[in-house]
Amino acid sequence: MDQVTVAGVDCGTNSIRLLIARVDRQGLHPVAPRLMRVIRLGEGVDRNHRFSDQALDRAFEACRLFARQLQDHPVDGLRFVATSATRDAHNRESFEEGVRSILGVKPEVISGFQEASLSFLGAVSVLEQRVSADMPPAPYLVVDLGGGSTELVLGGDGSDLPVDQVRASYSMNIGSVRMTERHLLDDPPTKEQIHQALEDVDGWIDRAFDQVPVAGVGSLIGVSGTVTTMSALALGCEVYDRHAVDGRSVSVDAARRVDDQVLNMSRQARRELKTIHPGRVDVIGGGALIWSRLLERLGQASPCALASGTYVASEHGLLDGLVLDYGRTLLRE
Repeated sequence: MDQVTVAGVDCGTNSIRLLIARVDRQGLHPVAPRLMRVIRLGEGVDRNHRFSDQALDRAFEACRLFARQLQDHPVDGLRFVATSATRDAHNRESFEEGVRSILGVKPEVISGFQEASLSFLGAVSVLEQRVSADMPPAPYLVVDLGGGSTELVLGGDGSDLPVDQVRASYSMNIGSVRMTERHLLDDPPTKEQIHQALEDVDGWIDRAFDQVPVAGVGSLIGVSGTVTTMSALALGCEVYDRHAVDGRSVSVDAARRVDDQVLNMSRQARRELKTIHPGRVDVIGGGALIWSRLLERLGQASPCALASGTYVASEHGLLDGLVLDYGRTLLRE
């Protein structure tokens, strides 16, 4: 067997995604359009440590949509991973049983380390397709900013360790949904709420930088819906276009400027920005706050990472990584 067709589902705190692709020795080749739904599975989990019935209903509705897509595109295997919110929910068995009844597989609740490793694989695998002159300098630091957690993953320098292998990683228990529900309660948030959120974020960044040696980073790659949405705004996109964002170098100054604007906007003002998915409007301020602070702190701790004044925005992260990893596993077997 020299190729397999596999499907992957990435179920996060805010959104759920499906990718069906052919995997061979050259990499990953999608065979159907990617599907994404905002389901807010992690709504209230930071406070209650339980999935609400409404959140479960939204998740199962998306799974039924995915099941119809899978009927049209048969696969050799399906892998379903769940991340931050599912790690924290005491009633995750209800979620697991519901998914299994619809899709025939039990969700795999992965650790923060596994999430970081798969996100790194997905982001870096796409860089291999670039010509050498267009390659950003290694080592790469991949940041996956989700709804419930944010992963920092550092790769090798290409000498002592290959650039596509993980050298160090850390999963921070902060994300767009978690920060909004924990701190940014008013609409728009107050200065005091923003200050408290920044203190929370800074504490996690301090711990992450203790574990991940960011001083020698060569390039920063940002993945996830928050990062790509804010990048689209920084690039001046009036509507979201994944092809206009994926792989683009984005000005750090422009990104931090729109981060600050979106954070301080009312939700109604955000709704008028067609670049922002309606399902992200109420929580993207929390993600913008995290991303802006990370860009600021990385600029201080790792001069080379942002020496060009830019970072790379990528549409390829955890979902690509899990499909590629799963396909390679089946090929070996």
